[in-house]
Amino acid sequence: MADTAIFDVDGTLVDTNYQHALAWFRAFRRFGITHPLWRIHRGIGMGGDMFVPEVGGRDIEEAHGDDLRKAWAEEFDRLIDEIQPFEGAHDLLAEVKERGFRLVLASSGRTDHVDRFLDLIDGKSLADAWTTSDDVAKSKPEPDLIATALAKVEGASAVMVGDSIFDAQAAAKLQIPTLGVRTGGFSVGELQEAGVLQVFDSLVAFRQALDGTPLARASR
Repeated sequence: MADTAIFDVDGTLVDTNYQHALAWFRAFRRFGITHPLWRIHRGIGMGGDMFVPEVGGRDIEEAHGDDLRKAWAEEFDRLIDEIQPFEGAHDLLAEVKERGFRLVLASSGRTDHVDRFLDLIDGKSLADAWTTSDDVAKSKPEPDLIATALAKVEGASAVMVGDSIFDAQAAAKLQIPTLGVRTGGFSVGELQEAGVLQVFDSLVAFRQALDGTPLARASR
């Protein structure tokens, strides 16, 4: 049994993934590089340090990596007012907290972005801790973010909740089970193949099924 619930933020609690994809598309276009949006979406869930070499290639990372990340931030900031929380995000977090879990909201995003998203779901009133890009050296699918999240609350055992295959891959490196929601646009099959134990169509459906998940009751 776990004592800590770690929730991914982007794409899991707030609806950001397609804005991220469009911002990356526009950032690449500044350098005369065109990647189809479907291909860009396949990398959403990674941090920018992993995203550029994975999607663009090592040569593009070496030539433009930092400038691309700066361009992405500028493009994303133009879209940020469109971001909305997913239905039931706050209520789900509140119930998980009520069931006795330490609650960490885990993101490798910029601090100003994370603050804004947590405000959308009133997350700071519930969370025991949260993370930003300031807390990790490498982003998902490396496990640094999840290890940092668990350490922030001195947890002994955790469950990860995310929307992407990268959440599951990162958690698996620490032998932490993952529960998934389809809000990031990945299919049930893709999430299960990445190691997600249970997949839900929405946060509302997830909350309704909590009794049948590892988040039914905390170990402490």
